[in-house]
Amino acid sequence: MPNRSKQREKAHPKNLMGTARRVLGYLADTKRKKALLILVFFLVILGAGSTVTATFLLTPAINLGIIPMVGNPNPNLTTFITIVVIMGIVYAIGAASTWTYNFIMIHLSAEALFKIREDLFNHMEELPLVYFDTTSDGDIMSRYTNDVDTLREALSMALPQIFSASLTIIGTFTMMLVLSWHLTILVIFMLILMVFVVRYVGSRSHKNFSLQQKQLGKVNGYIEEMISGQKVVKVFNHEPQVKADFNVLNENLREAATKANTYGNILMPIMGNLSYVQFAICAGFGGVLIINGLLSIGAIASFLQYSRNFSQPIIQVSQLINTLLSALAGAERIFNLIDEKPEEDDGFVTLVNVVEDENGNFEEVDYTSFDWAWKIPQEDGSYKYNRILGDVRFNDVSFSYDGKRQVLKDISLFAEPGQKIALVGSTGAGKTTITNLLNRFYEIDEGEIIYDGVNIKDIKKEDLRKSLAMVLQDTHLFTGTVRDNIRYGNLEATDEMIEAAANLAHATHFINQLPDGFDTVITGDGANLSQGQRQLLAIARAAVANPPVLILDEATSSIDTMTEKYIEKGMDALMADRTVFVIAHRLSTVRNSNAIMVMDHGEIIERGNHDQLMDQHGRYYELQTGQLELE
Repeated sequence: MPNRSKQREKAHPKNLMGTARRVLGYLADTKRKKALLILVFFLVILGAGSTVTATFLLTPAINLGIIPMVGNPNPNLTTFITIVVIMGIVYAIGAASTWTYNFIMIHLSAEALFKIREDLFNHMEELPLVYFDTTSDGDIMSRYTNDVDTLREALSMALPQIFSASLTIIGTFTMMLVLSWHLTILVIFMLILMVFVVRYVGSRSHKNFSLQQKQLGKVNGYIEEMISGQKVVKVFNHEPQVKADFNVLNENLREAATKANTYGNILMPIMGNLSYVQFAICAGFGGVLIINGLLSIGAIASFLQYSRNFSQPIIQVSQLINTLLSALAGAERIFNLIDEKPEEDDGFVTLVNVVEDENGNFEEVDYTSFDWAWKIPQEDGSYKYNRILGDVRFNDVSFSYDGKRQVLKDISLFAEPGQKIALVGSTGAGKTTITNLLNRFYEIDEGEIIYDGVNIKDIKKEDLRKSLAMVLQDTHLFTGTVRDNIRYGNLEATDEMIEAAANLAHATHFINQLPDGFDTVITGDGANLSQGQRQLLAIARAAVANPPVLILDEATSSIDTMTEKYIEKGMDALMADRTVFVIAHRLSTVRNSNAIMVMDHGEIIERGNHDQLMDQHGRYYELQTGQLELE
């Protein structure tokens, strides 16, 4: 957990303007959206202009409509009613404009967030495994939930309102100058004070909202880990320590949220009280100007309303700035993931279906022929086809995950087509690492891996992995039917192929006992299935893929001895005519291997078949006779 937290803290850009431009780019990435944004711009101007214009109409309404009626027994209401009707029309235009641009922004923001989530997910799928090794699931999930939600609020509400309020401020200030420059000077002094307060509080608000988002990611990550590991927590009675650790993270979040919301919430009361002070000063000084004949009653009424309108949008902007800053902090985290370096793939050799003619030449076909070949470009523009047989060779391969401590040291091994190669050794010996390198989940530091005469660095990763199938110790099942989970190994598999694969894995018996058989919906990673049943489905998934190379990483570790014997024939059928790499703690499962590699601290210390290794009386012999146990 600490390592993942450090990883999150280290990657946090603070380029607000760059982030804002990038967000706006999602709002206007098509001509239609640009046209709608221009329309929104026009409507915001119209709405803000209506507010300013309607307020200015107070001056003629009082001076020309109300004052002439004072003391008049037969007042003429025509002028007053006309001005009131005009004010009503202006307000109606402003209301319609505001409703329309808010409606448009809701749709534009929804489309923008759709594209952001799409880019976020698509790029996440392109990231190397090392990113997921160093970043918690909860931290990644918080970008889809908390960060996207704050961004939605900012785009659909805060952004247009800030723009509208800013235009209202400019229009109001202009009209105040027209009505009375004397009173405007007073307002300017108050404005300077307000701007200072906004900048002071706003800068601290952004800092703490960024910290709040970061701490929220940590809390979410920890909660998700505890949910998935709840059984382990209870087995080891670790509840008190888990609670204590959560309380520390929760306290950090509380402290960050308190500071963020403290700065966010004090801004409105401060600005509100400053606006009241400004109103009182303007009213008092305005009365003096009226007495001296420098200002009319109607003008002072409009000016006072303008002064209120001038303060209100500033208060509004000060509130919305918190939302906007929080959204930008979340957007930075989103773009930080999108900007992560994707998994590199410079391969040019592809996997294709072929048929062989009478002369032994290969012809590429566009249907599943169940005969595969590597399509290798030649310098003259032609292609060479190497049939996939499953010949795998490691030549002096060295590797380290962190660039410091070597996990594999000068590993050399070979697996000829159809051979079963077993990897035996203690935990951390490097067995799983070998299979990870064969899939190019990680890149080797030194040496080379040759697959049917082709360096795997030259093979496109998608094609390389399509030629391999893995049955992992930790089986992951997806939400969907049993049939869908088996078909995950080959999306083109027919129902007949799926049922045949289930038979091969000896999974049909328990599948037929499920409520809806193959159509039973699996949820919660197959929580309603036993670990052995989940692994049987994983074996069936590998079987339906029908690959030339099969990797079994502790594939039967969660299956009891009786079940293991029951599926032994099915596993033999699955491994027939395939190159198989087997990682196993149960030495009984590797006796019939063509070659057994005994590994220790990243090196192969013994190799040979079962009989040869027993004759050597070395590490394998000690393991088989019980003189030594695998750790």
